[in-house]
Parts: sequence; C-alpha cells; structure tokens
Amino acid sequence: MSLYEFLDILGRMVNRIIITPVKTVSLGGHGKKIHIGRRTRFYGIKNVFLGNDVSLGEQNTLMCTRAKIKIGDHVMTGPGVTIITGGHRIDIAGRPMTSITNNEKLPENDQDINIIGDCWIGARAIILKGVTVGEGAVIAAGAVVTKDVPPFSIVGGCSCKSN
Repeated sequence: MSLYEFLDILGRMVNRIIITPVKTVSLGGHGKKIHIGRRTRFYGIKNVFLGNDVSLGEQNTLMCTRAKIKIGDHVMTGPGVTIITGGHRIDIAGRPMTSITNNEKLPENDQDINIIGDCWIGARAIILKGVTVGEGAVIAAGAVVTKDVPPFSIVGGCSCKSN
C-alpha cells in the first residue's frame, strides 16, 4: 500500500467517524442513513434538511442564508454539486451589490429548493433558488437548473441566456 492510499483511507475514516456525524447533528433536520462526502461545505447548515438514505458526494456546496434546502429520501449527488437558495439584488443603481445586506433582500432573492426524493444529481450540477426537483428525476452532470424539474424526467445542459 502506498503512502497516498494509506492517507486516503485515513481521510475517509475521519470523515465517516468524526466529520459526518458532527455535520449531520448540525443540520436543521435529518433522517437515517446519511452520507456526507469529504470536503462538502454547508453555509446556513441549520436551513438544510435531509431525508432518509441521502448520499452527498465529495466537494458538494450547499448555500442558504434565509431560504431552506429540503432533500427528500433516497437522493444521491455526484461530486462537486452546488445548491444555492439565494441571489443578490441588482435593482439598486449606483450602489454596489456587496453593500446590500440580507435584511435588504427581497423575497424573490432567496427561495427554497426542494428535491422531492429518489433523485440522482450528476457531478458538478448546479441547482439555483426556487427550484423543485420532482420525484425520480435525474439531473445530468454539469447541468445548470433554474426551473422546476418534472417528476421522472431527465434534464441536462445550461439554461444561460442573455437579455
């Protein structure tokens, strides 16, 4: 066994025995059989709710300040998935976005994300505010999801467009 393999196994053990239990009890709520991949980050962890049999891949990022992220039962994510419930106000001319506080945000700037259950979210997919992912849906790797995903559908691609 190489030094790299030994350190990798050690890192996985530390994540499983120490880090995942600490993150799990810090969540807003959780079911049973939760796996949180290494280097997964939570911002606003008390607003994240995980159902039963949820597996978050390595290096996922879940960000929520005011809105909630609700992930139902039997959901898997690949590595590098990003889920963000918020955005910035861009309607105040002459004022930098960084100077606008959370208290000044509008309701449409922060919206819940609901992943109903039995879903697969591919590597490096991005799910943005206000989205509901229906039961049994599959989100392809690298997809940018800005609209609701119907149950039992497969979606992919980038929804970017310019005004």
